Amino acid sequence: MTRPIIIGLTGSIGMGKSTVAAMFERAGIPVFDADAEVRAMQGPGGKLNAAIEAEFPGSTGPEGVNRDALGKLVFGDKHALARLEAIVHPAVGERREQFLVQNVDKPIIVFDIPLLFERGGHETVDSVVVVSAPAEAQRQRVLARPRMTEEKFEHILSLQVPDAEKRARADHVIDTGTTLAKTEMQVQTLIDALTSKGQ
Repeated sequence: MTRPIIIGLTGSIGMGKSTVAAMFERAGIPVFDADAEVRAMQGPGGKLNAAIEAEFPGSTGPEGVNRDALGKLVFGDKHALARLEAIVHPAVGERREQFLVQNVDKPIIVFDIPLLFERGGHETVDSVVVVSAPAEAQRQRVLARPRMTEEKFEHILSLQVPDAEKRARADHVIDTGTTLAKTEMQVQTLIDALTSKGQ
């Protein structure tokens, strides 16, 4: 049985990965958004809330996980972060498998995974696509986000594989330091190339 070509879509914070993921979706490519799955499982009535509350008391409420409260408990603490990831990652992996089964007849699917290299996910996909932009554009985008600080930004960067290394290890790089139209053209060109390769 044939299965889809699996693209692993990744990129450092502020590089435009969500924008590129939306471009794949507009082109008819199913996209599994790992972050969106986590938000759903940590929202009101989410399946991870009880386990997270048991491990990090006071981090959840009627609205689900309080991201600010949980963030304060794990920020800068590698052991706490590892405990949180041990709850979250297996559940996301389960959802990803379900997504693959649901879309097994499609020619291409995208796994949108922020920490693709950091967690070894690049070994489970057919093609790694890295979204990248100049460092200055990245900094401006990230610092424009609500409640973002220089310290937070630097901390997030310290947890991520550097952009230059990501680009070096990628099968394809999508440049978002240009216009949206040019970025979309890069996405379509890549889809066309992978589709013809998969036939």
